[in-house]
Amino acid sequence: MFPALLPTYNRTDIAFVRGEGSWLFAEDGKRYLDFGAGIAVNAFGHANPRLVAALTEQAGKLWHTSNLYRVPGQESLAKKLVANSFADTVFFTNSGAEAAELAFKMARRYQFVSGHPERYQIISFEGAFHGRTLATIAATGNEKYLEGFGPKVAGFDQVPLGDLDALNKAIGPQTAALIIEPLQGEGGVRSVPPEFLRALRKICDDKGLLLIFDEIQTGIGRTAKLFAYEWLGIAPDIMCLAKAIGGGFPLGALLATAEAAKGMTIGTHGTTYGGNPLAMAVGNEALDMVLAPGFLEHVAKTANYLSQQLGALVAGHPAIFESVRGQGLMLGLKMKIPNTDFINAARAAGLIVLPAGENVVRLLPPLTLTEDEAREGVALLGQAATALEAQKAAAQ
Repeated sequence: MFPALLPTYNRTDIAFVRGEGSWLFAEDGKRYLDFGAGIAVNAFGHANPRLVAALTEQAGKLWHTSNLYRVPGQESLAKKLVANSFADTVFFTNSGAEAAELAFKMARRYQFVSGHPERYQIISFEGAFHGRTLATIAATGNEKYLEGFGPKVAGFDQVPLGDLDALNKAIGPQTAALIIEPLQGEGGVRSVPPEFLRALRKICDDKGLLLIFDEIQTGIGRTAKLFAYEWLGIAPDIMCLAKAIGGGFPLGALLATAEAAKGMTIGTHGTTYGGNPLAMAVGNEALDMVLAPGFLEHVAKTANYLSQQLGALVAGHPAIFESVRGQGLMLGLKMKIPNTDFINAARAAGLIVLPAGENVVRLLPPLTLTEDEAREGVALLGQAATALEAQKAAAQ
């Protein structure tokens, strides 16, 4: 019999029934330290009291009206995002993929109203991940995600990450924009050299292209600044957000300059659920928490401590780990054994971690992680490594 749930996930046979801060509790009562945070979504931990209060208060008032009417929560959250970013305007979505879709539309529409309707091509970079819609898998360019879905959506090309020569050769009269993650997540927690990102800004300025940053995973404090672009001394024209912006509630956003958004007039885009009152209540509270004095300083301090401890862990288990990579609380362990083997061993020890490309184990704990929890997480990683070393020794 075909399963009632469409079988597109290779799910681990654990069901979590409760969460508290950095911890998850399964049906059998076992407790797990969560270094995955729902893939960088639960940035404020599980069942955060402030987010719960914001959501339940709004739930008792109004859930949905549609975007045919003003939504006051959208207005307040948009003003906060504009005040704390490069952007002049914001559009709220339900997900990161929807934000990316709008970014593509906005870039093409910008070129159209600027007198260049022939410019529609978006160039992305190998190792990227931008979503699961037909357009976003075309932008991602990974054959694993494209296979079996017919012709690749036209207008998307990839070049090797860090290769300016290849990029300049790919740019032509049809190019509209470049899209890049300032730190690749799914691709293996791969850092992008700051000088390369600055070079992209100059190329876009020189050639009349738009620069799109996909900060769906890096945004809202993950790198110890509100947005990763703040480390660079440059800003994009368009930026995609999701994950942490809703603190666990489905929410995405697109931020843009007035110039980049000039083609998006009434009727050019829309959403039924995007920016609904429930999402806005949580999003406003989440952003207030990140912007509170000391929050990002806490992220930086915890991240530095965790990175140092991971360096010692790698040195202590040279047969298991190769290196540590990443920034802030978006870290990766490059493995010498299959990352799936290590993820299973970590889960057995009581720690949730995530897979990523290039045989990397991804660590995305809540931004509210304490130093004690970071220390315990590293100890559990060490337990997993020791268990695997013992298995390897027994097999020899």
